[in-house]
Amino acid sequence: MFTGIVTDIGRIRSRAQPAGGDTRFEIDTGYDTAGIAIGASIACSGVCLTVIETGSGWFAVQASDETLSCTTLGDWRAGRRVNLERALRAEDELGGHIVAGHVDTVGRVEAREPASGSEVFRFAVDRAFGRYIAPKGSVAVDGVSLTVNAVEDGADTRFSVNLIPHTLAVTTLGDLQQGGAINLEVDLMARYVQRMLALEPASGESSA
Repeated sequence: MFTGIVTDIGRIRSRAQPAGGDTRFEIDTGYDTAGIAIGASIACSGVCLTVIETGSGWFAVQASDETLSCTTLGDWRAGRRVNLERALRAEDELGGHIVAGHVDTVGRVEAREPASGSEVFRFAVDRAFGRYIAPKGSVAVDGVSLTVNAVEDGADTRFSVNLIPHTLAVTTLGDLQQGGAINLEVDLMARYVQRMLALEPASGESSA
C-alpha cells in the first residue's frame, strides 16, 4: 500500500529479458538500498513491483508480459526517469490518498498549459474508468496522488489537474508532453462505492 507521495526519482539503468523469462529492470535510486529487503514492494511510476536484487545505489525488479501490456512499462528504456515510493508503514504520515500500485488503465496527455504560476494538465482515459473520477476526488497519475479539478465525459473521459512547481520538480510529471502515456489508478474508495451502487436492489425489491 502507498500514498501517492513520491520520495525519489529513479532512473532506469538497464532492461533485459532472458529467453522465456520476465523483463528485468535495474533502477538507480537515492534510497539507502542496504535498507531495502529482497521481496519489498516499491511503486515505480505507480506500478507496485517486487525487489529481487539490490546493489549500491540500485535495485532490480521483474515485470511480467501482462504488466508490460497494461502499463507504460513496455516503453521503459535505459535513461528513463521514474517516480519511486516505498511501501507505507503503520507510523508513516498519510499525505496523499490510499494507492494500491495496481494500474487501472493507460491514459494520455491531451494538453499542458500554464496557469497563474502553476500548470494545468488535461488527461484522457477510457470512458469505462470515467465513473470513478469526480471533481475534487483523487487519482494517481504515474504514482502521484493528485486532486481532480474538472471532468468531462465523451467518447473518452477527460479530466484536468493543477500542478504546482514543487510537484513538477520532485516528480517526473514535469517530463510529460502532449500525447505522452500515463499510468492511471483510480481511487479505491470510488471503486467500492460504484460496486455498492451496482449491487443495490431495484426499487421495491427486498434486500433481505
